[in-house]
Amino acid sequence: MKMLHERTLPIEKKTDILEVDIHDLVKCASNIIVPLGPVDTFAALNPWVGLEEKSFEETARKLKNTCEVDIYPNHSIFQTALDRGDIRQDFIEQGIQEWLNSQSFELPREIVEQFCRVAIFKDHDYPHNIEQLELKNVAKQLNKYTTLTPKTHSTKTYSQRLERQEVINVAQQLNNHMIKWCKLFLDKSQAVWSMPIREEGFYQAWRKLVQHDPTLSRKKRKTLSNLPIDAEGALKEALIELGISFPKIQDYLEAHLLCLPGWAGMMLWRSQRSTEEANLLLDYLAVRISMECALVRSYLPLHENRNENMNLEPIIAAWAEWGDFPINAWLKLSSTEMKMRMDLAYRFDTILRKRLLLEAWEKTYEDELKKIIISQQQKVSVQNINPTLAQFVFCIDVRSEPFRRKLEKAGHFETFGTAGFFGLPIETCELGSNHTHNSLPVMFKPQYKINEISHESNSFEQRNQVVNSIGSTFKSMKHNLFSSLVLPEISGPWLSLQTLARSFMPRSASRTLSKMLETWSQKPATELSLDQERLSDEDLPIGFTIEEKVHYARQALKMMGLTNQFAPLVVICGHGSHSSNNPYNSALDCGACGGKSSGFNARVLATLCNLPNVREHLEAEGFVIPKDTVFVAAEHITTLNELSWLYVPELSEKAKEAFNQVQEVLPKVSEEVNDERIPQLPNFKKHIKNTKVEAQRLAEDWSEVRPEWGLARNAAFIIGGRHLTQDCNLDGRVFLNNYNWTKDKDGAILANIIAGPATVTQWINLQYYASTVAPHYYGSGNKTTQTITAGHGIMQGNASDLLTGLPFQSVMKSDVEAYHEPLRLLVVIQAPTSYVKRVLDQNQVFNQKVKNGWIRLASIDTEGSWVSWS
Repeated sequence: MKMLHERTLPIEKKTDILEVDIHDLVKCASNIIVPLGPVDTFAALNPWVGLEEKSFEETARKLKNTCEVDIYPNHSIFQTALDRGDIRQDFIEQGIQEWLNSQSFELPREIVEQFCRVAIFKDHDYPHNIEQLELKNVAKQLNKYTTLTPKTHSTKTYSQRLERQEVINVAQQLNNHMIKWCKLFLDKSQAVWSMPIREEGFYQAWRKLVQHDPTLSRKKRKTLSNLPIDAEGALKEALIELGISFPKIQDYLEAHLLCLPGWAGMMLWRSQRSTEEANLLLDYLAVRISMECALVRSYLPLHENRNENMNLEPIIAAWAEWGDFPINAWLKLSSTEMKMRMDLAYRFDTILRKRLLLEAWEKTYEDELKKIIISQQQKVSVQNINPTLAQFVFCIDVRSEPFRRKLEKAGHFETFGTAGFFGLPIETCELGSNHTHNSLPVMFKPQYKINEISHESNSFEQRNQVVNSIGSTFKSMKHNLFSSLVLPEISGPWLSLQTLARSFMPRSASRTLSKMLETWSQKPATELSLDQERLSDEDLPIGFTIEEKVHYARQALKMMGLTNQFAPLVVICGHGSHSSNNPYNSALDCGACGGKSSGFNARVLATLCNLPNVREHLEAEGFVIPKDTVFVAAEHITTLNELSWLYVPELSEKAKEAFNQVQEVLPKVSEEVNDERIPQLPNFKKHIKNTKVEAQRLAEDWSEVRPEWGLARNAAFIIGGRHLTQDCNLDGRVFLNNYNWTKDKDGAILANIIAGPATVTQWINLQYYASTVAPHYYGSGNKTTQTITAGHGIMQGNASDLLTGLPFQSVMKSDVEAYHEPLRLLVVIQAPTSYVKRVLDQNQVFNQKVKNGWIRLASIDTEGSWVSWS
C-alpha cells in the first residue's frame, strides 16, 4: 500500500481523518510499546506483551522492517552455543525437515535439503560478494521469469525516509527535540528550572514554549505557533498535511512510537495512572508528528521508488555459494525449476533460519532437562524415617534453587516454592517511610494497605526526620542555581573522605556507616496493622477482616502445597538484593513484589498464620496447624546468599530446637552457595578463597557494575512436586513452584499459577531475552556510561532514548560473549494431560502464548511420561 505523493490529501480523504476516532487509534498503536515506570521500581516487563496475538516470527519481521531491530539472537550467540554443543544437529535437521514438509517445492528433495543445511548457518540473507558481470547479466535475463516481489516493508516515518535518502539528518533531529521536551516535562524536580505551565499538559506546554526554542529557525517557530489549540486537532492536521491515508494511520503512529519506545513508554505509563493525564500519549504523538511536519515540510512530497523488480543477484549468488550451482547453469533450466530455486532461496531467509536455530537450541535444553528429571524419577525412593525439623517457603526465583538444594542436604529440612508476594494483594508502608509500595505483581492492583507501626515511634520518627531533612536540604541546594555554587566548599571535605573510604575500603566503610545510622535511628520493635480500619471510600482499607485473614492464610498455604504434616518451625522466606550505587537494584529484588524485597510480605503471612483466631477458623474447616508449630519470617539476601531473620515470635520448645539447628547450618549453607555462584562472575579472581568476603565486597563496593548475576540464564518454570527436582543440580536456571495435582481436583490452583507466577516468570524471561538479543534497543547499554535523568529514568549520555531493559552487565560475560542464554521460557507442568488441556481451554491468553511461540509448554503425566505441547 503506497503513501500518497501529494502534499495534502484530497477533500474526501481529509474528511475521513477529521472524523476518525484518533483516541482509539492511539490506544491500538500503543500495543507496540509497553508502559515504562521509574527505574527505582524497575520490574520485569515483557516488551512484546501487546503483540502476542501475532506469532513470534511475525513480530520479528514487523520489528525488523519497521525499526530495524532483530529480536532473534545474532550469529555470534548461535555460534557460541553451537561450539558448546548446546544446539544439537539432529534438532536442526528436524526443524529443516518439518519446514520443508510444510512447503511445496518442485525440486528433488536432496537438492533442497543440501541448500538448507548449508544456508542455515549463514549470518546474512544472501551473499553479496560476487560482483561478476556474468551475475548481473544472468539476473537481468531471469527477471522475466520471476514472480517474486520485494518483501513488504512496514511503514517508515517521513523523517526516517528522508534520512535513508541521505537528504537530511532529520530523524535524529526530531528525536533530539523530543528527548529535550520529554526530559523537561517528566522532570521530578531534578532540573534547576522546571518547565513552565506543564500542569496544563504536555502538548499545551510545548505549544506555548516551542515558539521560543532557539534551536529552531524563525520560520519553523512561526509555523509551530499556528498549531491548533488542542492535541487531537494538531495530530489530525499533521497527518493530513503529511498525506497519511486513513488505513495507514495506525502503522504510522506505531512507527513513531518505536522511534523512542522508552520516552513514549513513560508517557504511556503516566497516562494509565491518572485520569488527568489519560491523553498524555496522544499529546506525545501530537507534539512529535507536528514537529516532524515542521522539519520536513520543505521536502514534501516524497516520492517512493516505484521499481517493483526483485533484485535476483543475491539469490543467484546464494545458489552459487550455498547450493553449489554455477551462475551460468541458470539459463539452462526450465522456467518452472528457475522459479522453484528462486522461491526456495527467497523463503529460506535470515529470520526463518534464526527461528529454526533458536527452536533447535530450545529443544536441546528441553531434552537435557527432561533427562535430568526422568533420571531423578527412576531413582529408588528411600523413605526418610527422621521427622522434618523445619520447612522453608522460598520464592520461585531461580536464585532460590541453589540455596534450597544446599539447605535440604544440610539437615532434616523441607523446602517449598511459591510466588514471592505469597498471594497478598497489598500496598506496604514501612515505619519512618513517607512512601508506599505496591508489593504484588505489576499486572495487579493492591486491595489492602499494611503499615509497619510502633507504640514507641515518636522519637524514632523525629530522628528519621532529621536524617531525611539533611538529605532533602542537600538535594535542594544541589539543584538550586545559586546554592549549588557554594555547596562544594561546604560538603567537599566530608564527601571526599567518604569517597576515599568507600572506594578503597568498601566493606569497612559501608559497615561503619550502616552501624552509625542504625545507632542513631534506634528503630523500635514494630507491629503490622493487620486489623482492618477504613479511612474513606477512596482509600485502600488498612488491614484485613477476620474472614480475609483466614482467606489469605488458607490460600497461601494451599498455593505452596503446605496443608498438612507441618514441621515445628515454618520459615516464610522473602528475598531481596543488597547492592551499592546501583540504579538497577530493584531489578534484583522480587519480581512478584513489583521490584522490591518480599520480606515484608513474608512477615505479613507468617504473622497471619500465627494468629490464634485464624488457626481456630482453619481448624473448624479441617485445616489443622499443630499448636507447637510456629511461623517465622526471613529474607533471602541473594547478593550474599544469606538468610536474615525479620520476624521471630516466641517459639515453642520444638520450634526453638529446630531454630537452633537452622542457625547452626546456615553459615555452611551460605558458604557452599557462594562457592558455587560467586566464581560464575567474570570478574572473579581464582586466587580468592573466601567467597563470603568477596560476596560482601560485591554488595558494598559502589564501583561494582555486577554485584550478582540476578536471574540471568533463566530458562524453565517447573510446576510440580519437589520430588521431581530435589536432588537435581538445575544450575540456578529454573523457577520452582510446588504443585500437587491430587489436591487440585477442579484445577483452580493450577489456573492461578498459570495466571500469576507463570506470567511473571515469562515477563522476566523475555526481559532478559530482549536485553540480550537487542541490548541497545530493549536493554540499557553499558552501566559505566549511563545517566539517571529526570529523576526516574536511565539514558546513555545526555540525549538518548529512555532505556527500558537491563544493562550489558546483567546479561553479558564480556563485550563479545553473552552470559544469558536467550531461550523462551519452558513451562513444565506435572499433572494429567486432562489438566493441561483444561487450563489451555480456560485460559485463552496462555493458550495464545503457547500457539504463537511466546512460551513453550511441556507436561509430565501420571505415568511419568514427558509430553511436549509446543
